Amino acid sequence: MEAHNRPITRLLVPGIVLVALACALGAWILQRGPEPFVLDHWWNQALVGWQVEAVAVFSLAMNWLGGGVFGVFVVPIGGALALLIMRRYMGALYFVAASIFSAAAVQVLKRLFGRARPEEILVISDYGSFPSGHAANAATLAVVAAVLFPRLWVVIAGAVWVMLMAFSRTYVHAHWLSDTVGGAIIGAGMALLMASAFAVPLRAEATRRSRPPLRVAPVAAE
Repeated sequence: MEAHNRPITRLLVPGIVLVALACALGAWILQRGPEPFVLDHWWNQALVGWQVEAVAVFSLAMNWLGGGVFGVFVVPIGGALALLIMRRYMGALYFVAASIFSAAAVQVLKRLFGRARPEEILVISDYGSFPSGHAANAATLAVVAAVLFPRLWVVIAGAVWVMLMAFSRTYVHAHWLSDTVGGAIIGAGMALLMASAFAVPLRAEATRRSRPPLRVAPVAAE
């Protein structure tokens, strides 16, 4: 395999695998019917019996941050503008593309599998419980950040963000636990697929940014 194709393959293959896993999980849920997994039911009932005001406030804040107008429009547009200010033009385009394709994939799977949400839901949500759009948005943001800023702390922060978002979605009973797993998988998968599509221009942009500016030595006067 030629060297310039390796970065694309390293992003494309896991992206395809993750998207396939999300579809397979959805198909399994559809085949099972309306009854949730044992782990889904146990986790949901455990949270029903664990009511803490501070956690509820946190979860409602995450509900606002991770979805709706703010999560779907403000975050991608704001992130893209920040990248444009940093002169990361291809990075901005990648972020927007990943956000759009991730959101579209979530809606396709929601319509395809049509899973019912938990009866104890505390927030207003759209049609379809699987996959979680909030978890998908969080995972897309985390992967995009890791691709554009490949630092260990960025990866750790992104993973924590996804886990907190997944927890908050189950705490307000907007999703079953498996919905958040599926959302994180599809969001990460779509971000990796888009990263593979933008791999060459992203690498070229990163190379230009890391290259020191050309300095011209002053000409000595005769």
